[in-house]
Amino acid sequence: MNEGSLVISLDFELHWGVHDSRTLESYGRNLLGVRNAVPAMLDLFAEFGIHATWATVGFLFHETRAELLRNLPAIKPEYEDPTLSPYSLIKHIGENEASDPYHFAPSLIRRICQSPGQEIASHTYSHFFCMERGAEMAAFAEDLLAARRVAEQSAIPLRSVAFPRNQYTYAHLAICRQLGFCAYRGNAASALYRSRTKREAKGWMLRGAKFADAYVPFSGRNISRGIPASPTAPAMIPASRFLRPYHPALRSLDQVRFFRITSGMAAAARAGNIYHLWWHPHNVGINVAENMAFLRRILEAYSRLNVEHRMRSLNMSELADQMAVIGERAMPAGEMGVCAV
Repeated sequence: MNEGSLVISLDFELHWGVHDSRTLESYGRNLLGVRNAVPAMLDLFAEFGIHATWATVGFLFHETRAELLRNLPAIKPEYEDPTLSPYSLIKHIGENEASDPYHFAPSLIRRICQSPGQEIASHTYSHFFCMERGAEMAAFAEDLLAARRVAEQSAIPLRSVAFPRNQYTYAHLAICRQLGFCAYRGNAASALYRSRTKREAKGWMLRGAKFADAYVPFSGRNISRGIPASPTAPAMIPASRFLRPYHPALRSLDQVRFFRITSGMAAAARAGNIYHLWWHPHNVGINVAENMAFLRRILEAYSRLNVEHRMRSLNMSELADQMAVIGERAMPAGEMGVCAV
């Protein structure tokens, strides 16, 4: 791989992604703001030729609550911590997107699909927590099958996956591969970002270190070439940096945050590596103008790297396909699994 690649992935989940930690009263503005943030991001992506992956919770595809109920998987997770399960929330949601914009998003999914270069991927069907107690492998497989089923109803093939809270094991990767997924967002190599349960991730020291890492290089640049798909795992496209949202109290540090991201992008461009930036649409659901202005600056930096170093923007499945082709050229026949299943 001669040219560096900018990969952008977004975890599109609305309230399903934060139901165990945020209430609609405390976080509703962020969630409603997604309705403005998604079109704004798509406009920027179109302007700068950005191909992005939108890892979408399967619940969001449904047009109605009744349709969601008909599609529920045969086996559900039985989390030891009942607050983690979204299924108890279903009886409280509205009937459709018009009455409940926090739990349905088919119109936004259609808008994303209509935009060039955008990939709809899976964030599992129910925002499945792979490493929590009670999350059995059979339930995980059924969850992914339900996600694929609802996406196929909209003629959307799911080829990439981003795991909720970045929780996964080799066994989960094997199931993803068996079900035809060709790419996943891996965790950065630093120990700061290894897969953890919710309880393990709560410590203030870890959270503080991750926060500081957005500004100073505790974990390094987190760039790599990724790992092509094999018979037992999809292609691994490791995360480089979580794009923290604008905060008025921290605006004096925005230039430091900007340099932390763009210096890593530049290093990836020069080395022919991957720089993978990710965030949630609800992160930028408030202060949308400020967040879009910051994103514009990042994409302007990408444009310069595209001219100077031929850096490209690829979504996750596009990059996985390219990695497979390069792997086939480099390896004897039969030694490397290709992306297509």
